[in-house]
Amino acid sequence: MTMTTALEAGRPPQQLRQDLWLFPPNKDCQGGSSWWLEAEPEPVLIDCPPLTQASLTALQDLAGSRAPRILLTSREGHGRLRRVQERLGWPVLVQEQEAYLLPNVSPLDTFAADHATISGLQMLWTPGPTPGSCVIYASSAELLFCGRLLTPLAPGRLGPLRHGRTFHWPRQLASLERLRAWLPPEARPALASGAGLGALRGEHLVPFSGWSGPEGSS
Repeated sequence: MTMTTALEAGRPPQQLRQDLWLFPPNKDCQGGSSWWLEAEPEPVLIDCPPLTQASLTALQDLAGSRAPRILLTSREGHGRLRRVQERLGWPVLVQEQEAYLLPNVSPLDTFAADHATISGLQMLWTPGPTPGSCVIYASSAELLFCGRLLTPLAPGRLGPLRHGRTFHWPRQLASLERLRAWLPPEARPALASGAGLGALRGEHLVPFSGWSGPEGSS
């Protein structure tokens, strides 16, 4: 008996570029977005996709014989991570403030202020949306995975959005300033949000120029 017989079929991820896939919205994460990035030697799954047969099949096919890692950008991207991880056996990396939320996930690694993966992805702790929020900068792919730090506001526009689940709004704004200073001056990565993408009206990635200030500000 396999562990996946009771799963719903679901839909596979959509390939957006040669190196990038976007999974369907995850209802366990407020409709959030999960991404797969091809990187060598260690590809990554960023946040948790829907727990469906289509998701698991796609992840196994994408991984092939490699050993990917799951990177989490905030507690709002965890979904049913434990059930996904126990089927795949892949290691998980999370900012240390939110590791306690995953007591039965193993192997589980943490980082504090920043971290670099073996594939050269740079991770930065950006508290505010949640205590352990982080972003992931893939310089070689010219992508910034911004978790819930930047949320779709309109077609071609992402920005910070305050709502009832926001952990600490001033810290979120401070994290955005820190992120701007942390990115190389010449960097203009496309932005990939971990929130729901409905406000983008069918778009998926937002150009760097679409990063705006807080909703309601000029």
